[in-house]
Amino acid sequence: MLSRIARPTARGLIRGLATTAQVEATKSKNNSSVSVLGASGGIGQPLSLLLKNSPLISELALYDIAHTPGVAADLSHIETRAKVTGYIGPDQLADCLKGSDVVVIPAGVPRKPGMTRDDLFNTNASIVATLAEACAKHCPEAMICIIANPVNSTIPITSEIFKKHGVYNPNRIFGVTTLDIVRANTFVAELKGLDPARVNIPVIGGHAGKTIIPLISQSTPKVEFPQDQLEALVGRIQEAGTEVVKAKAGSGSATLSMAYAGARFVFSLLDAINGKEGVIECAFVRSEETESPYFSTPLLLGKSGIEKNLGLGKLSPFEEKMIGEAMAELKGSIKKGEEFVKSRK
Repeated sequence: MLSRIARPTARGLIRGLATTAQVEATKSKNNSSVSVLGASGGIGQPLSLLLKNSPLISELALYDIAHTPGVAADLSHIETRAKVTGYIGPDQLADCLKGSDVVVIPAGVPRKPGMTRDDLFNTNASIVATLAEACAKHCPEAMICIIANPVNSTIPITSEIFKKHGVYNPNRIFGVTTLDIVRANTFVAELKGLDPARVNIPVIGGHAGKTIIPLISQSTPKVEFPQDQLEALVGRIQEAGTEVVKAKAGSGSATLSMAYAGARFVFSLLDAINGKEGVIECAFVRSEETESPYFSTPLLLGKSGIEKNLGLGKLSPFEEKMIGEAMAELKGSIKKGEEFVKSRK
């Protein structure tokens, strides 16, 4: 599967960042408008900084319930072409979204020690539903990239909201799981003494605990581990978010690495929108690849979003077992998100 295809971001984020020559060369065709909802938060601010530095973006609209005018003013002084505008509070949300090609949603509360991503559900479900409703009304054709956890539930929430408004297109709604791939690449590279920018590990399934399924057997370059080391590696990838939460000792969760991963996904999406061929990223989307109605797999991206779902590829028995063990939790989280929208007034 993905191991046989050139990695779309072999140098990670670098391709999306601006040099003077690149800016001049891309002015004519790269005029994308990107909105960040939750732009003042721990993920939103560094994510917005990375997006501001991209030649792919001409308009960067920042929304939050507090502090966005200051964040926008700060970013607007950076010598790159993207025009930055800040919007604050529900009354300005519609204006932030009008004309958006891509909407990224990192809004929500972060995890604290002892919390699972599912513990965030009660707060973040309402936030994502409200923002998704605004997107369905004001930019129904935009690509929607959900970072807000629990992604295994917030993607079904977003999808159900778009269905209610009659504007649902499953090829344009993405759960950003890129951080799982970034972590897998990094951890494998560390163990094997490789350059992490040249490692690619597809990560499928969902975006929480055992639903995160790294396909080490499909690694580029090919790597092998004894079973005990493989299980420890997979466990670390699955619990890497908790590793950061514990290390930050109550001060937050993974924000900087998540901002990096979110920017990587947005840059890949913008490349595809602009006509670049062969752009592949994993994301949590509506899917018929397994018995789960939503599932992350490698996706070939195009001008209209998902061009082709590349599926699971050849799996090892260990990976097949992990998929089976993830199903109950995955389907439960999906149903929880769908039921939330049904019960919402």
